[in-house]
Amino acid sequence: MEPDEKRIIQEDCSEDSLGSGILTLTNKRIAFDKTEGRIMDFSKKFGKTVLDFNLNQIIAVAKEGWLIKKVTIKIKTDEGEKTYKFGVYNTSKWEKELKESISRYSS
Repeated sequence: MEPDEKRIIQEDCSEDSLGSGILTLTNKRIAFDKTEGRIMDFSKKFGKTVLDFNLNQIIAVAKEGWLIKKVTIKIKTDEGEKTYKFGVYNTSKWEKELKESISRYSS
C-alpha cells in the first residue's frame, strides 16, 4: 500500500471464477489476493494479487442473491467491461462502503 492509502474494509471471501482469497478496499483501490490454506494446521498464506483496480475504474456495484448473497463489481478494463462476483459475509456493508469510497475518490 502507498503511504497515503488507508484500508477501509478487508474480508476473506470467494470469487466465482477466481476462487478463494482476500478482498481489500482502500481509499484508492480494490484488490483481491489469492490465498492458500491447509486444513491440517489451519494455516493460510497470501498468494499473488490477481485483481488490483483503482476506484475510478469501477462502473457499477450491486448486491445479488437470496440464499447465496454476493456483491457484484463491474470494472472497466483495457479489454472491455468485466464483472466479478464476491461471496462476502455482509453484502450490504460492502455495497455501501464501495459506493461511498467511489464517490469520495471521484470528488
